[in-house]
Parts: sequence; structure tokens; C-alpha cells
Amino acid sequence: MIEISMAVVVHDDKILIAQRKKGKFPELMWEFPGGKLEQGETLEECVAREFKEELEKEITVKNLFMSHVHTYENKGDFRLNAFWATCQTDALPALHEHNAAKWVSLTELNNFDFCPADIPFITALKELKSLPVLD
Repeated sequence: MIEISMAVVVHDDKILIAQRKKGKFPELMWEFPGGKLEQGETLEECVAREFKEELEKEITVKNLFMSHVHTYENKGDFRLNAFWATCQTDALPALHEHNAAKWVSLTELNNFDFCPADIPFITALKELKSLPVLD
């Protein structure tokens, strides 16, 4: 099973989402940025590293929001681990691995076509009345 670490970055009552590049499965769909766990690192270190490498954005990783397993046909099983995180500014990140990035409210999540593996996170977020205050 492939371990994925991702972040739900909260800033000023908005969440950062990113659109995958064309040709990168599942292409042009929206996601919570993150990536594959490398040997010797924790899930928290993984997501901080991925944000720095792919988005040139420093984040502070907080507690685990939720995890679930998703199977992509011909790709295998992935355990996705989503962490709450914060950042200093709402400046949009650099886009090395993504087409676009946006800060969105909970209600705006309905306006985007998310990767199938991210849908359980979207469902759980929509059930929240508001985003948590992260210190």
C-alpha cells in the first residue's frame, strides 16, 4: 500500500486546493496537495516536504484530520492521510506540479471536480459548520 500525506491548509477561513496538471493522473482534477511518503520520514514531515518542493510554500502541520484507503484501478491501494495545517500568508504558491491553486471556502468546495480519492475528505469538510481555529 502506498502512503500519501496531504494537507488541508487553513488561512482566514479558506482552504488551499490545487488542480493537477494535464497528463498527471487523474489529470485536471482538484486535490489537497501532498505526496508519497519516503523512507525514514513521518507523515507530517512528508507533507511539509511536498509543500516546500512542489509549491514553495512553508506550512505548519497540525493534527491528523482523517485517513482512508482508496483503490485506483491499475494503480493499487493508497492510504491517504490528511492533516490540518496553517501558513503565514494567503499568497498563492508556485505551481511546479499543478495547473492552478485557489483559496476556497467550505461552501465553494462544491464548485470543483475533485480526485475520487479526495471525495471522503470533501464530504467530511462539508459536514463541518466552520473550519477549525488552528493555533
